[in-house]
Amino acid sequence: MTEPVIQAVDIVKVLGKGASQIQALRGVSLTLACGELILLMGPSGSGKTTLLSVLGCMLTPDSGTVRVHGQSTTDARPKDLAKLRRDHIGFVFQSYHLFPTLTALDNVRLALDIRGAPAKSAIAKAQDVLATVGLPHKMNAFPGELSGGEQQRVAIARAIVGGATAILADEPTGALDSENGHAIMTILADIAKDPSRGVLVVTHDPRIVPFADRIIHMEDGRSYAALAS
Repeated sequence: MTEPVIQAVDIVKVLGKGASQIQALRGVSLTLACGELILLMGPSGSGKTTLLSVLGCMLTPDSGTVRVHGQSTTDARPKDLAKLRRDHIGFVFQSYHLFPTLTALDNVRLALDIRGAPAKSAIAKAQDVLATVGLPHKMNAFPGELSGGEQQRVAIARAIVGGATAILADEPTGALDSENGHAIMTILADIAKDPSRGVLVVTHDPRIVPFADRIIHMEDGRSYAALAS
């Protein structure tokens, strides 16, 4: 796979109306390649999360072009964007977003159920992925029985179980201590070594800079530097 996982060119996005209108993105361009982990860093309000939402097909840009797995999102219908998200994008959030009444196994399996996977193969694959993130002994635990680091591992397992080519993580270490944050970034860095996947992490956390292949800085809706780690 040689094409970028995600490519964005001259993305502009305006949020709000009237006096509360904010130009959140001002011509941002970004390419996420296979086999790399990018950190997107910058102060609060710089446009990082808005950009992540545009790249993840959750928000539509006002101008500019986004391509996911080579497919342009321009003029795409809502159902087409939903298919792109389902087939190619895995999200990881600071607050985990797990269903509290489902076990770790069922939280992960749900991502396969919505794709129409047969129950038996969905269970087997969810088990394999939970083992991959180090939770073979926690498959039947509910989120309330798991530590923050363990919940984030379940969230990562859910993001990758469907074969997503782009993993978009919004402050994945923000609610974790140093040890657990390092463990989560180690998992994400391992995922990024897959030549068919790329990982983009929005973060304020300077402790995770060593994990980056590239760092993109944002301020006032613009990306202004890209540095090799």
